[in-house]
Amino acid sequence: MASGFFAILDDIGALMDDVAVTAKVAAKKTAGILGDDLAVNAEKSTGFLSSRELPVLWAITKGSLVNKLIIVPIALLLNFFFPVAIKMILVLGGLYLAYEGVEKVVEYFFHHSKPAHVEAKEIIQNDETAEKAKIRSAIITDFILSIEIVIIALGSVLDETLTVQILTVSLIALLATIGVYGIVALIVRMDDAGYRLVKASGDKGILSSVGKTLVKSLPIIIKILSVVGTVALILVSGGIFAHNIAFMHHIFPSFPSILREFAFGLIIGLASVLVVIAIKKLLTIIRR
Repeated sequence: MASGFFAILDDIGALMDDVAVTAKVAAKKTAGILGDDLAVNAEKSTGFLSSRELPVLWAITKGSLVNKLIIVPIALLLNFFFPVAIKMILVLGGLYLAYEGVEKVVEYFFHHSKPAHVEAKEIIQNDETAEKAKIRSAIITDFILSIEIVIIALGSVLDETLTVQILTVSLIALLATIGVYGIVALIVRMDDAGYRLVKASGDKGILSSVGKTLVKSLPIIIKILSVVGTVALILVSGGIFAHNIAFMHHIFPSFPSILREFAFGLIIGLASVLVVIAIKKLLTIIRR
């Protein structure tokens, strides 16, 4: 009886070791998208009144968890019954990521539109409809990125047992939500913490300097995350194309993989942006 109990514990321990190894590999492969997820949600969670930032972030976090609860079972079922769909979804998702990344670059260089986060605390009207619209937009973006996170995590454990697949993908999905939104919560409250330090120190001394640094750092961090997220989108999409489209394996094989993947993402992303622009212009002409 006792030996059977300890045998079960050994099996569980071995399983957890396997999951720890596969989760580490999956986390590395999804790091780029997680970086973009962090950048996007840090932007979308700012610009509210201070009293609404955390409630809005919590609403987005709950939406993200629901997204994962929908996506993870569907991805696992598709992989079991129709595995070719996983690669198709992965490539289509890569196309979207490439488009989004290059579209940001095009927008920056040619349109010079006002960035979403101009200041650390740009106060908008506390309009319930506008707030709900921004939350909905953030949850939709999270859904698309979550598909890629789950599919890439699943793709890294396709050779493992079903149990390891389920545990690894579920763990990555959970860590992605907790990790990303936990960091976002810290970021969006940086300026408030800074203001409190300045006020508590009477605007004098080291604490006041630290507080002012926190306040000034928020918009800079948001911009850095935006740039890093854009580069990550292009790199991740290029990696998806390089590993899932057969003929791309043999293009410039002597080039460093990171340069090849960035080039693939950039070229395909630019092509997709041009196609979308052409379609929009065509629709405009037809409507006239």
